Order: sequence, then structure tokens, then C-alpha cells
Amino acid sequence: MSWENYSNAMGQLRSRFLDRVFARSSAEVEMTEVRARSGHDMKKNLNWWDLIWFGIGAVMGAGIFVLTGFEARYEAGPAVLLSYVISGISAMLSVFCYTEFAVEIPIAGGSFAYLRVELGDFVAFIAAGNILLDNLIGGAAVARSWTSYFATLCNRQSNAFRIHTNLAENYNELDPIAVAILFITCSVAIRSTKVTSRINTVSSVIHVAVLLFIIIAGLTHAKTSNYSDFMPYGVKGIFTSAAVLFFAYAGFDAVATMAEETKNPGKDIPIGLVGSMVIIIIVYCLMALTLCLMQSYKTIDPDAAFSVVFEKVGMDWAKYIVSLGALEGMTTVLMVGIVGQARYLTHIARTHMIPPWFALVNEKTGTPINATVIMVTGTSVIAFFTSLDVLSNLLSISTLFIFCLVAIALLVRRYYVSGETSTKNQQRLIIFLAIIIGSSVATAVYWAVSDGWIGYLITVPILFLGTLGLKLFVPQARTPKLWGVPLVPWTPVLSIAINVFLLGSIDKASFIRFAVWTAIILVYYIFVGLHASYDTAKTADTERMGLIDNIG
Repeated sequence: MSWENYSNAMGQLRSRFLDRVFARSSAEVEMTEVRARSGHDMKKNLNWWDLIWFGIGAVMGAGIFVLTGFEARYEAGPAVLLSYVISGISAMLSVFCYTEFAVEIPIAGGSFAYLRVELGDFVAFIAAGNILLDNLIGGAAVARSWTSYFATLCNRQSNAFRIHTNLAENYNELDPIAVAILFITCSVAIRSTKVTSRINTVSSVIHVAVLLFIIIAGLTHAKTSNYSDFMPYGVKGIFTSAAVLFFAYAGFDAVATMAEETKNPGKDIPIGLVGSMVIIIIVYCLMALTLCLMQSYKTIDPDAAFSVVFEKVGMDWAKYIVSLGALEGMTTVLMVGIVGQARYLTHIARTHMIPPWFALVNEKTGTPINATVIMVTGTSVIAFFTSLDVLSNLLSISTLFIFCLVAIALLVRRYYVSGETSTKNQQRLIIFLAIIIGSSVATAVYWAVSDGWIGYLITVPILFLGTLGLKLFVPQARTPKLWGVPLVPWTPVLSIAINVFLLGSIDKASFIRFAVWTAIILVYYIFVGLHASYDTAKTADTERMGLIDNIG
């Protein structure tokens, strides 16, 4: 685009912005025209067995090793078990929403594509920016934790292999090992999705065996006295911890991005996503239970809790098994995460919101090599500088925000179809959604600023009535063809409410970072992304009309 054309485009900023704010794509366009912009198709070689192990590989091994010790010691105590239950319920509700979308719109873009279809171009881009941030931070957090466990395996302090500098606090411990492990896993991810799947399956089986060893061996050293002070930080601590521990369940959305490479999405995706999450929730709760039964929460190591606790109970040899298992598990998390990250970036680039070079799929490997390398490079920069506590809080806020949007998009998908839903029902849908979102936000704000309970007697009934009103007064406009979320609208509304509530437990500094990042991507959208996507959409519309005229 020349400067003259760009100047003309900026002169049309208002009209272009209004056009894209309300522009919604369609499932058909996303799966045909948009996907074709990658030049080559991704290979359909995954089944439900692959997806279950991808789900386990993408999720299990990061948060459970990274955050459990810190949250048990400083936020929740032994009640960290309840924190895992709460965040697990929230994750499962989100899994339901993602599964319906992935079955109905089996495309690599994941939540970006779902939001683009149901909530429009602008909302999808804001979410896309946070999806990318979420992926970058998640990978960086796991990579830095990999270094901590590697140091423990070598009988060193968890931060021994980091380079200490005089930079600002939380950014002054440089981590070259984290960068190295990221690029090693990247080299595997770009070869082939099926090769990655095979490596992930083998690694995940070994990892699950290590986790079972931790649970069984750990419970032989259980002391019920360690549970005598079950909730030392109160209910507030449980929910504060649950908000952070949601990071432990992050990653399953990467499996949804593999829908485009799945042989039978209607069968494979529900089994893969829901099945893997059930296994993960059970194992996480057993792990948290075991840790706090083995050792008083007051003495838990916040960085490498599971390896250190075996050393303290006299099983020095076991810490090597734990550390190896943690390293192996985190390696698979990184590998599967890189696969998912690249597919998000690929589909965003297909819309030209970012340069289309990132959308190219390699003909030989069937993988998006450009997108993979650039995402790993960005993750490496963050992992090199940033400490884990900064990363975990910022990751949770981005993840919860996106999952809220996906649940809202599911309600829109079920209750609104353009050209079919009457104006009256559309207005009712907007009103009831406003009530549901508003009461959820009010409940979260009240939780954050007050220790009382009177406010809940107002906000919770309003939430219930808003959901009941949607159920009774707005007819569903669309029925899923293959697999659908059960108990609509109650399930997605509960997902919205819990995710927003957990957002109310996240610290102020994380919200500031989140707002700054959102402002940055908004500026990019106004000056770059808006115009590129607008021009691409209008060109596609013109070509589509020309094709229709030719057929006519």
C-alpha cells in the first residue's frame, strides 16, 4: 500500500471502523475462503486418541509443577485442593463451549475464528491480541519453570542457572536455558503434526506414570496433621489462588486449534477435549492433596515443590524421578503449546489483520513454519527476562477474559442467526446478555472490594433471573448438528459468571498490564489491522459477487 492510499484509508477511518465493528464472518467463509489463503491445506491426520494425549500434553505438567507450591504456601494453604476444584469446574465449562465451536467450525483459528463469526471482526481482533499474549506468556512461564526443575535435578538451587543482573525487579534474572528449550521444541513442532503427536503421546504416557508415582509414593508419607489448619488464608485465599491456578488448566484451547487437522471432528473433538480435561482435573486434585498431606504448607518450596518435598521426607532418590517427570511434562506442554500458538497466528494472518506471510503453510510438512518460528522467538524474549509471578497473574487474566468471550459467543450462536432472528428476539437477547454480564461483573467487583455478603443477595438473583429470562423468552435460533453444549443457557452463563468472578480475584497490577497491552493492540488495529482486514474483506466480497454474476 502506498502512502497516498494509506492516507486515503485513514481519511475513511470512521466509516471503516464502523463497518468492521459490526462485520461478522460466517463458518463457511472461514472454512473455505479464509483457509485457502494459506496456500496449502494442513494434513488431516489426527483422531480422538491423538487429541486426548494432546490435551494431556498441552495442559498437564505446567501449572501443577509451576504454581501449586507457591499457591499452597502463600495464598490458600491445604485448601489449594478446593482452588483446583473451582478452577477445574470453570475450565470444564469452557471446554464444553470450545468443543461445540470446534465441531461446528473445525478451523485452525480456534477462539479467534469463533469470535469473528459470532461477535464480529473488532471483538475477534482484541481477543486475538490477548490470545497471542496468553500464548507468549504461557510458554515463557513453562520455559522458566523448566530451568528451575533442571537446576533441582542437578542438586542446585532453583534459580542457580539464571544470570543475575541489576535490571528492574522481576526482570533481573536472565534465563538462557529457557530460550534453548523453546527452540529445541520448536524444531520438533515444525516437522509434522503427526510426528509431534507421536512424540507427545509417548512423552505423556511416561509423564502420567510419573504423576501416579508421585501420588502413590507421596500418600505413603501422608500426615493428616498437615491438614489440621485447612483454610489458613480463608475463603478469599481459595478464590485468589483459583484465579491464578486457572493457568494450570490453560492449554486445552490449543487442542481446539487442531480441529482443521482432525479426521472426524464430530466424534474426535468431544472425546479428545472433554476426556482429557476429566483426567486432568482428577490428577490435579490428587496431586494437590498429596503435596499438602506430605508437608506443612508453611514449609513447602514455592519453586520446585514436588521434588523438594520427597527430599524432606527422606526419599532423596525420588526427587530425581519427580524432576525428570516435571521436565518431561513441561517439555510436552511447550511442544503442544507451540503447535497451537502457530495455528492461532496462522488464522489471524489469513484475515490480513497481521501480515499474510504468517499464514503460509509449508507444502512439504503441512505446518505453518513462519508462524511457529515467530511465536517461539517472541516467547523466548519474554522467558529470558520475566519472572514467574508476573507471568502467571497476567496469563490468568488473559485466559479468563478470552473464555468469557467464547461463552458469550456461544449464547449468541445459539440464539441469533442473521436474517432469521426477529428484531424483537434480538433486542431481548441483548437485554438478557447485558443483565447476565452486568450481574457477573457486579458480583466480582463486590467480591474484590468487600468482605460482606449482602451484595450477593442482589447480584446473584439478578444473574439467575437474567438466565431464566433468556431461557423462557428468547427461542433458540440454531441447533448444533453434531455435538452441543448441554443445558444451554445455564452452562455458558455459569462459565461466564465463574470466569468473571475469578477475574475479580486477580491483583490490580495485572489489570494495569492487561489494559496497557489491550491499548497497544487497539492502536495497532486502528492504524494497521483495520485497514488491511477491511481491504481484504471488500476484495473478497467483490470476487464473490463477480463469481455469482458469472454463474448467473
